[in-house]
Amino acid sequence: TLLYFAWVRERVGVQQEEVALDAPTTVGALVEQLAAREPKTCLWIVLETAAGGVNQDFVGWDAAVNPGDEVAIFPPVTGG
Repeated sequence: TLLYFAWVRERVGVQQEEVALDAPTTVGALVEQLAAREPKTCLWIVLETAAGGVNQDFVGWDAAVNPGDEVAIFPPVTGG
């Protein structure tokens, strides 16, 4: 399951989607694959400006994603 949050969700146009994985990959490769599939969603922006999570843990773009994992894409969190 791929989850989108905040402005990422607005740009993609959906809150979540199911993506079938045949083999393990990385968060960055998964996002690049989705951007190639639907360039109109502007997912390429995400690789430079957003954050990722796998199974509710913050991760980098090189983190492993296995079939059945939940992947989240969201803007960086700021606080004060």
